[in-house]
Amino acid sequence: MRLEIGQKVAVLDDVLKGKVTNIKGDIISVETSDGMIFNFSKSELVIIEKEQYELTKFSDINNPLLNEKIAVNPSKKSFFRKEKEEVVLEVDLHIKKLTKSVKGLDNYDMLNMQLDTAKRKIEFAIHKRIPKIIFIHGVGEGVLKTELHYLLNKYPVNYYDASYKKYGLGATEVYVLQNPN
Repeated sequence: MRLEIGQKVAVLDDVLKGKVTNIKGDIISVETSDGMIFNFSKSELVIIEKEQYELTKFSDINNPLLNEKIAVNPSKKSFFRKEKEEVVLEVDLHIKKLTKSVKGLDNYDMLNMQLDTAKRKIEFAIHKRIPKIIFIHGVGEGVLKTELHYLLNKYPVNYYDASYKKYGLGATEVYVLQNPN
């Protein structure tokens, strides 16, 4: 490998890359993008011919080797089948998602805005027969969650804590009962 001043190089055992600024025998000086200069042995460096984003940008999807590997390893069949595509209405009740500015709003006004949004979404889901709603309320002190559960008790719905894996502790999953009688 022949290195020249101005070439882009990367360090093999580190996350550094930059341009060659000086060559003294086997010692190569490399300047990183933030202006730091490091000295490395020639054997510790590799020339960067193309940046990674350029390589992936024009990757060949119809690559014969890739097609051959896909044909050799057909996808495994699943034992589970989705009977129907489930429609889920996900509603984020964080105040910053509901309004551009909270300037001039006190806690009472913000809570009412969040509850009004929740009420509209519940009624929309009932009217449109959407079976499942996820309300993302966050953890906080639990005021919004408590008020949301109080509101949900007025509608023909069942509600539970949403998936901890997906939402953490800050969400409630609501199932709209289609035939409440």
